[in-house]
Amino acid sequence: MESLAEIMRIVFPLIIVGAISIFVILRLKNKHKKNQLGKKKTQGAQFLLDSLIPWGTFLGIFIGGIISLFSPASMLNTVSIGGGAGMLIGYFAYEIYSRTESSS
Repeated sequence: MESLAEIMRIVFPLIIVGAISIFVILRLKNKHKKNQLGKKKTQGAQFLLDSLIPWGTFLGIFIGGIISLFSPASMLNTVSIGGGAGMLIGYFAYEIYSRTESSS
């Protein structure tokens, strides 16, 4: 019974992050097929829009690493879940920012 709990403790973050990644990829693939990806007028605004998901992932990994220093949770689990949560937050920021009008 302990080995089953250990396996679930190891596999659970992979399942969560995998589901988040598949969700984000499929949503972006669907938007690409419909030609509805976010477009901005200026090059800087477009660069920011294109960078929101990777920066969200990076920030999530960083915050997960900081949390693992002060909590009893394993660093591998907190960093992986932080990266998945950051990707999801970056995707939602992408959705919100792509809907706002760019000021010229």
